[in-house]
Amino acid sequence: MPVTVAIYDKALALIGERLDALGLDIIIHPFGKDGWSPVNGAAVSPGAAGIDYFWLSPSIAFDGHMTAALELVLGCKSVGVLQTFNAGLDNPNYKKIADQGIRICNSSAQAVSISEYVLAHVLSLIHPIEQQGDQQANKLWKSTPFHEISRMNWLIVGFGPIGQEVAKRVKSFGATTTVIRRSPATSDIVDNAGTMADLETFLPEADVIVLACALNGDTRDFADARFFGALKKGAILVNIARGALIVDAAMIAALDDGRLAAAVLDVFRQEPLPEGDPLWSHPKVRVTAHTSSSGNGSFLRWEQLFLDNIVRFVNGDALENEVNPKDIV
Repeated sequence: MPVTVAIYDKALALIGERLDALGLDIIIHPFGKDGWSPVNGAAVSPGAAGIDYFWLSPSIAFDGHMTAALELVLGCKSVGVLQTFNAGLDNPNYKKIADQGIRICNSSAQAVSISEYVLAHVLSLIHPIEQQGDQQANKLWKSTPFHEISRMNWLIVGFGPIGQEVAKRVKSFGATTTVIRRSPATSDIVDNAGTMADLETFLPEADVIVLACALNGDTRDFADARFFGALKKGAILVNIARGALIVDAAMIAALDDGRLAAAVLDVFRQEPLPEGDPLWSHPKVRVTAHTSSSGNGSFLRWEQLFLDNIVRFVNGDALENEVNPKDIV
């Protein structure tokens, strides 16, 4: 029996030829911002019969239709698997979907892009590039010392695909890497490891702290006054996970008293960040618009992950990035 596959119409336009070339026994049910799209001029209602494989492509979010798409999933009579472009599944609709017994696969496609974003920002903070530009403009020949990553301790909180890609890159510079993960296992890219219970042990030695963990009941607001009070003076914080991991007032206080040298923030409690939020204008904060996944390879990896996984699904093989429903809270 053919496998029914739901795909956003704009995403289908991009990958249709590659999908056809796979030669799979599938029936495509396209949908758009207003719901299910006609097939061969006829109205269809896959929600009445069910969908075997539902793909939420990043195009949906970029077009501003994520909520409508998730509601479409919930409105189906049945869905076998939902594959999403999201890495984090803290949107409450994912919990509702998982509670219906629908298997969910998240994405690791953005991990490369996000890890490069992290490295680029930290490098630009520890290298005196602006000073060098000023000296050039003034024809001043003067040495500009800088910190080497090879002599820095990086603490990565969360060791999924994003945390792993960050560790690979900084380890190639010779940095010392410490990770907070579920099991305190080390590897060739992890020098030290612990669980969240060990976090305060590692904070005083960290030069750079990267938040790459999921948002859940255990991690919400964990970066609080106690967290920032344990930091080494002059530490750098990078958050590419979720804004609600951080108590903003405590972070701002740490920035103001000099304990925290800089904060690079790509995620916030409210997005877009309100115009009146003090983070916009704080001299030690870098604000970016949840854009760390915007590398020019992310889209291709998102698409390839879907193409690889739909083949696995049709063949009855294990799926990549399938999430344990117990981890969706």
